[in-house]
Amino acid sequence: MSDRIKKCFAKAKAEGRGAFVAYLTMGYPTLEQSEAAADALVAGGADIIELGVPFSDPFADGAVIRSAAYEALKQGVTLDDVLALAGRLRAKHPDTAFVLFTYYNLVFSKGLETFAAAAAKADIDAVLSVDLPLEERDELLDVLRPHGITYVPLIAPNTPIVRVVESAKGLENSFLYIITVKGITGARAELPPDLTARLDAIRAAVDLPIAAGFGISTQAQAEIISKHADGFVVGSALVKRLGAEGKLEGDLLP
Repeated sequence: MSDRIKKCFAKAKAEGRGAFVAYLTMGYPTLEQSEAAADALVAGGADIIELGVPFSDPFADGAVIRSAAYEALKQGVTLDDVLALAGRLRAKHPDTAFVLFTYYNLVFSKGLETFAAAAAKADIDAVLSVDLPLEERDELLDVLRPHGITYVPLIAPNTPIVRVVESAKGLENSFLYIITVKGITGARAELPPDLTARLDAIRAAVDLPIAAGFGISTQAQAEIISKHADGFVVGSALVKRLGAEGKLEGDLLP
């Protein structure tokens, strides 16, 4: 089992900061530009990169990521393309943790064993499937684990702590992705007032690192989150900027 995720969180903690988890829709604006953006994120200090696989019905995503997924699909970008790109990124960035961010229909349609073998060939560290409930997770995890790949659960704002604890069980070298707001992804001007207390409660209840995402778009928000979580996730703000500028460079968060 790869320990890159564990090392990323440990390194960030030793440096007195939250781990920077960055999301990109792969294939947007093009495969080449998304690969270059991932390179730029690594150079800019991202600890973990979520490689978003474009999907035709991204119901959990807001307008920015949904639009990016549609544009990638129009170019014919597939799960296999993203896995191939992941392999190229791994060759360049041996210490960066890569999480494949997808919807379960794509994984199931490919065949679980075939998918796990392909993800292992690309040296993916973990898989996050947006729409796979806890009760059905082991169907995928049991296939991933022999290939040294772990799973990242999404934790909704209304998930009871007892269920959060259950979600963390049986996972190795992973983290919990804590959704900060109800609804879909997308940058927001303000974070919920009760968020920090919930993060504190979750952090006290589980041994795995926790990273909070959905709505984080500024350095100030990231710093607030990092006082109550082990990391923060930024997605829509990066995807929007990449779409507008065609590349990522300079300060990654305003």
